[in-house]
Amino acid sequence: MAVKKMVPKKKPSTKKQRVAAKKKVVPAKRKAAASTKKKAAPAATKKKTVAAKKKVVPAKRKAAASTKKKAAPAATKKKAVAAKKKVVPAKRKAAAPTKKKAAAALKKTTIVAKPASKPKTRLIPDEPIVGMTLPVEGIDPYMPTNGELYMSDAQLVHFRHILIEWKKLLMQEVDRTVDHMKSDAANHADPADRATQEEEFSLVLRTRDRERKLIKKIDESLVTLDAGDYGYCESCGIEIGIRRLEARPTATQCIDCKTLQEIKEKQIYS
Repeated sequence: MAVKKMVPKKKPSTKKQRVAAKKKVVPAKRKAAASTKKKAAPAATKKKTVAAKKKVVPAKRKAAASTKKKAAPAATKKKAVAAKKKVVPAKRKAAAPTKKKAAAALKKTTIVAKPASKPKTRLIPDEPIVGMTLPVEGIDPYMPTNGELYMSDAQLVHFRHILIEWKKLLMQEVDRTVDHMKSDAANHADPADRATQEEEFSLVLRTRDRERKLIKKIDESLVTLDAGDYGYCESCGIEIGIRRLEARPTATQCIDCKTLQEIKEKQIYS
């Protein structure tokens, strides 16, 4: 086999040739160093750059959104508010007929119980009891006609007149008592006279207290008369009677129920 002879490289002899050779070598070294740096860059730096990019993008979006809000004109907001106001009355109008229909359906389904009218009987003319006096002087007893209904309009007017005049008389007695006590009140020197005066005043005040309760009953009777329940027993519901009402206009029970009540009271308190 033939052996190749190693031929030594010739060194540049001149300065120009040396400078040119150096210039060729330097760019090659720079390229090799740049490639090695790129290969040596760790993966962590890539992750950091990606995260930094992600943070930058939302910040840009927020800035863009704020600029859009600022740029939105006030007229669009007013239009939106006006549109909402128009929608609400429309919903109310739509709900109103449904409520009316529901109320009408309830009225049809619910049965209203009418108050039972009290049967009125025909009266037979009867004479007033001999010696009977009405609570108010100057008012004659009522004389019903033949076949007149019980508690007719004329009878209601008659009893209303009695109740009102009776109340006026009681109120006059109250005023008279007050004036009497003011004028006759005096400090007597004699203890017996003073005791007599005190006893008289106590009796008068007790009488006025009873009349005060009677005035309250008269007011209740006027209320029942306006309601149309006057003249009927509150226990059994039958007619009390004209002559009993004339003797006691504030009566609320018939003679039978009142008798039973008095018997029970006697048994309890005896």
